[in-house]
Amino acid sequence: MAVCPLFIALLTFKEPIWGWVAAALFILASITDWFDGYFARKYGAISNMGKFMDPIADKILVASVLIMLVSLERVGPIVVILLLVRDILIGGIRSVAAADRVIIDAKATGKWKTALQMVAIPAILIHTEIFGLPMYEIGRVLLWVSVVLSIISGYQYTQLYFQSRANQQSS
Repeated sequence: MAVCPLFIALLTFKEPIWGWVAAALFILASITDWFDGYFARKYGAISNMGKFMDPIADKILVASVLIMLVSLERVGPIVVILLLVRDILIGGIRSVAAADRVIIDAKATGKWKTALQMVAIPAILIHTEIFGLPMYEIGRVLLWVSVVLSIISGYQYTQLYFQSRANQQSS
């Protein structure tokens, strides 16, 4: 979350180098987020606050960058709206589930959605070709694939919540 203001500042500059810097910072933030979770699990340093704040920090980072990319006309607003609506919906479901003492584990589609976003966003930020590969176009396609996975995983989380609730009530 702490790097979000820096992203916003970097993306206000028009020179291509700042897109590269923003992409590098985004990749660094993504890697450190992964390592944070890995080491928390490895050393048993998992806390309720960490479980709560980690997905929120991820969403704030991704939402900040995507909103800035809309303002730069690199990403359409529909993509961002669909991704944000899903994330808000899942956040609400997780809150209700927690209040009902229902645990909804992360599913593969949600993890793939996140992984694709972590690749797509830097590619869009770079906004140029690398070794003849059109990074911007690749990033946009990957972002749309993440939207599809986002919708699927949103449906899965919703179904899991209602199934868990039904199982809990029948017990």
